[in-house]
Order: sequence, then C-alpha cells, then structure tokens
Amino acid sequence: MPYPPPSSNPLLAIAGLVKHRYLIGQLVRREVLVKYRGSVLGVGWSFLYPLLLLLAFTLVFGGIFGGRWGEAEVSRSGLNMALFIYCGLTVFTPFSEVITSTPRLLGANQNFIKKIIFPVEILPLVAVLTALIHGAVHLLLLGCGALFAGHGSAAMLMAPLVLLPVWLFTLGAAWFLAAAGAYLRDLAHGMPVLAQLLMFVLPVFYPANAAPGIMRSLNMVNPLALAIEDLRRTLLDGNPPDWRSWCMSLLIGGLFVIGGHTFFTRCREEFADVV
Repeated sequence: MPYPPPSSNPLLAIAGLVKHRYLIGQLVRREVLVKYRGSVLGVGWSFLYPLLLLLAFTLVFGGIFGGRWGEAEVSRSGLNMALFIYCGLTVFTPFSEVITSTPRLLGANQNFIKKIIFPVEILPLVAVLTALIHGAVHLLLLGCGALFAGHGSAAMLMAPLVLLPVWLFTLGAAWFLAAAGAYLRDLAHGMPVLAQLLMFVLPVFYPANAAPGIMRSLNMVNPLALAIEDLRRTLLDGNPPDWRSWCMSLLIGGLFVIGGHTFFTRCREEFADVV
C-alpha cells in the first residue's frame, strides 16, 4: 500500500510535517550521531570544528596577513577580520552542506521509498534540520567571538531572524534537488563543484559592495548574500538588518519553499521506479 502523497496545499503540507514531528526528530538525531560515530570526541566535533575554523582565520588574518584589509588598507585586528569572513561561512556552510547532499538523498534511502510505507517528503527536511543544528553552533560561536571582540549590542539578538529567509530558501532548494537528483544522477557530482563556485561568487570573503557589476546586481536579490551582509550588520556593526531587503528575501524564500515542495510532490509517485 503506497503512502498517501503529501498535499500541494501549503497549509495541509505543513500540517502533515507537524504530524510526523517525532519521526523527523528521530531521523535528525540519527543523522547527527551517525556523522560522528566511531570518533573519540563524537558530537563534540560539532563545536570543535567551527571553533578551530574561527581560530585558523584569526591566526591567518591576524598573524600572517597582519590585519590588512580593503583598498584603503584599513588596519583591523585579526579577530575582527576572522569574524567578518566567518559571518559569510555561517550562512554559506550549512547551505552548501544541504545542496551537496540532497541530490543523493533518495538513492541513499531506497529502503524507505520501495519497501515500507514512509512519508518520503520529510527526508529533505531532515537534511535541512541537521544542517541547521550545525549552523546554530556556527552562529553561537560567532556571537561569542563578536562579544569577545567588543561588538556586543541589542542588534545581536536579531541574528537568528536574519537567517530565516536563508533557511526557507535552503528548504525549497532541498526539496527541488532531492527530486531532481532521483532523475538526474549527474547532479550529485555537479553540486559540490557548484558549491565551491558559489563560495567565491557570494560575498563570503569580501564586502558585497566590492563585487564587480554583474555580481553586485545578483547579490542584491540573492537571499544568501543579503543574509551575509545583514549578519555582519547586526553582529559586527550593532545595527538592525535592512528590513526592506529582509522582506524581499523572506518572500523569495517562501516562494522557493512552495515551488520546491510542489515539484517534489508531483514527482513523488515515480521515485520508486527511478531510484
């Protein structure tokens, strides 16, 4: 007996996901534990890896490059430069984790799709929630680093809200890539390359206003680029986000969620035949 397909109605789809919240929680827990199974530190790597990454950036930009930045050669501390770049990585790294893993998602869970009654639409959501846990650790360490560097302000509390449009955008992309990856296996090989390219296209290592013309125009409507700039604005500058850009990002993220879920739903009946 096939599992009833999820509704294309957004409200009914949300109700279906809420109904399976326990199963979703157990699968997220499994994914987090399996990732670090066999290691001595276990889930401690979730905290140690981003901490080492932040320390590495501080060492490189504070010690090796001497804290020189930008065309005006304005002197900054190594920690401030590391935090500037780490803001970009906090937004980009979880997104990259999702888009590189979801094209393989259905193929890696064939038993769920072919042999048992299972709400397959929760698999991309599980991938996003797992990446969200890692992203939350990045954000926590970033906030602690910002406080240590003297950037404490009330605007820091808005940082999770700044990232909401990005996570909606990521969820929509996860549903779309999971469904498309079942038909086009090349996506699983191409997405890591695309992720590397995106890391340099997005303002991760440079200010958004330093990008050339076409890239600057694209970053003005890209939810990831807008989130990176808003995260720097709230955590490092102590200013609220650009609400106009945030609302536009939220709208884009919402449209991606609806579009991605609709595409996944329409393809769902064929998954057992193509994976």
